[in-house]
Amino acid sequence: MREKEKIIIEAGMKLFASKGFSSTSIQEIATESGISKGAFYLHFKSKDELLLAILEYIFETVHSSISIYEQQNLPPRDKFIKQLSSLFGTFLGHKEFLIMLSKEQAIPRNEKIKNLMFEKHHENHLLFRKGLVSIYGKEIEPYSVDLAMILEGLFHAYMRLMFFEPDDFDFEGLTQYLLRRLDSIVKEITSEKPFLTEDKLKKVLIKSKNLFDHVDIPRILQKMREELSQLENKEAVEISLDVLEEEIKKESPRIPVIKGMLSNLKDVKEFKDYVSSISSFYSIED
Repeated sequence: MREKEKIIIEAGMKLFASKGFSSTSIQEIATESGISKGAFYLHFKSKDELLLAILEYIFETVHSSISIYEQQNLPPRDKFIKQLSSLFGTFLGHKEFLIMLSKEQAIPRNEKIKNLMFEKHHENHLLFRKGLVSIYGKEIEPYSVDLAMILEGLFHAYMRLMFFEPDDFDFEGLTQYLLRRLDSIVKEITSEKPFLTEDKLKKVLIKSKNLFDHVDIPRILQKMREELSQLENKEAVEISLDVLEEEIKKESPRIPVIKGMLSNLKDVKEFKDYVSSISSFYSIED
């Protein structure tokens, strides 16, 4: 990262945290950075692009704060405690900015930011699972998804409290406390089947990601109508498209009906991409 870009990122982070994303102008960011508005555009095309760069900067800081412990010869429990404590500290170091994002619902604003957030959330989940398996052993690996989810829930709940009174919390002491709670859970968890498996988690993540996907269904249907006009023997296809469109327009569309109509249309090669997009939006599998 070039020094000038770092200056703009830090200025943007400061202004977004104090004024809010929507209320901060590019001119204000440029002035805070000591550059002209035109010079700002030499580095970032828009505020959204700057927001993406800020998030990447924060996540890189998080990664750096964790990775230093990977190089140290520490017992697994001590290493994981230091990594979680570092996570608390790094996120708290950007609390005003993160509170602003939460208030303005500034993410996901676009595809790149959405993908970054999902990617980093998954990386964080894998960090938790790796740390827990390193402490409790391979025998808890089938339960590592559940255990990581439980720990993530505790982590985020306490972090929200820290946003208000960070000085009242000892990061390392809290992390040790949380792991002692996990000790009790691990003792009994193997007596039953895992609630979340790797496959089930992947399906849930795909569906949650789709909630943020911008899929213009009316536009897709319009395109299908345009393609339909060029088809031969279009009568049977048109009936399925009519039913599909009518069902989608309902306040509570019936997924089995949509799935059935898409099944009728999937062999029309001109509709292949459209059928795939609609199936993904409604989380319909073949």
